[in-house]
Amino acid sequence: MKTRTTRAARATRQRWTLVRVLRDRNAGLYLGGVVISGFGTSALWLVSGIWVKDLTGSNGLAALSMLAMWAPTLFGPLLGTLADRTRRGPLLIRTNLALAALLLTLLAVDSARSLWLLLAVLLVYGAAGVVHDAAEAALVATAVDPSLLGDFNGLRMTANEGMKLVAPLAGAGIYTAYGGASVALLDAVTFVLAAALYACLRVDEPKPEPPTTGWRTRTAEGARFLWSHRGLRPLVLAGGATMLLSGVNGATVYALVEALGHSPAYAGVLYVAQGVGSVAVGLLSGPLMRRLGERRFAACGIALTAVAVGVRAVPSDVVALGAGAAVGVGLPCVLVAALTAVQRETPGPLLGRAAGTANTLLFAPTAVGLAVGAGLVEIVALQPLLAGLGLATLLPAWHLRRPRPGG
Repeated sequence: MKTRTTRAARATRQRWTLVRVLRDRNAGLYLGGVVISGFGTSALWLVSGIWVKDLTGSNGLAALSMLAMWAPTLFGPLLGTLADRTRRGPLLIRTNLALAALLLTLLAVDSARSLWLLLAVLLVYGAAGVVHDAAEAALVATAVDPSLLGDFNGLRMTANEGMKLVAPLAGAGIYTAYGGASVALLDAVTFVLAAALYACLRVDEPKPEPPTTGWRTRTAEGARFLWSHRGLRPLVLAGGATMLLSGVNGATVYALVEALGHSPAYAGVLYVAQGVGSVAVGLLSGPLMRRLGERRFAACGIALTAVAVGVRAVPSDVVALGAGAAVGVGLPCVLVAALTAVQRETPGPLLGRAAGTANTLLFAPTAVGLAVGAGLVEIVALQPLLAGLGLATLLPAWHLRRPRPGG
């Protein structure tokens, strides 16, 4: 009876935590901005490749368009410095409005001759997104109750992943009916709406002190802080290693689909299964991190990912879909844990640079993994490759299970 009462009380507290996050004015406005702008970004990410393919007929240039949006992530430490030079709230508003204006220039893209404009806009779009993410991570740490950061970051993951399930289909439909310029216009509108929500935030944010060192020194301070922090370094490194291996795993998806006897379009079904898992775990991240701690939560998520990747070697639709959902549940755990820890442990004036550096270390390895996986899938049989990836993914989980140095 006592156990049943305890479980009921715990469930009530968890529900109340979720309600507290949604009722928190700043958190609610932030999540609204994430949903709105995330819808436009996800739609444009897919449509940009289709648009370039239609304009040029080139698969390589279509891939280059998506790379243009991602490439600025490599410069996270440098771009994150911008988020520490000024107040983050006004920076978010200006960035969203600037992106809205920038996207309007895509209304002039109507042939292969204007491809340079599309690629240039996507490159600036990606760079502004890196600055935006660093500023947002820093401002959230000030605007949201520290005890709710894990819950907020989990809900943010849910919102992002939910948009990735809905927006690409909507964007593709709009593109088919009205063309790429219409999708760009839609994305511009979402940025204006997000800027309006950010303008409603109530945050007491002091103006940063004028810099006393050069750009190079200030940029390095974020990386130096992460490396010297005994709690953050293992989380960020484990996250980067996991994302590297997840990139290799991602490169096997079409080989897996072929092994299952389906057409390449079946990969979309697997991606949906993974997205559903990511949406679900976002709702539970806060309560699980409070119960397990950030390191154990991340380690459990990585271990689940490792098992799911390994069992994909079994040639079964049911196993493939279940493993995809399990990867969707496990993979975000280390990302949410690492970001929450960075927000909690980093001093405010340094948080933009630390967050930008952490994002680079966490997300850039995915592209490296995709490149490595693209080569491995051509020379290694699928089943041994997946089994080996599963075992390799256990290593960062084992690293996080070790006792934290210094207690």
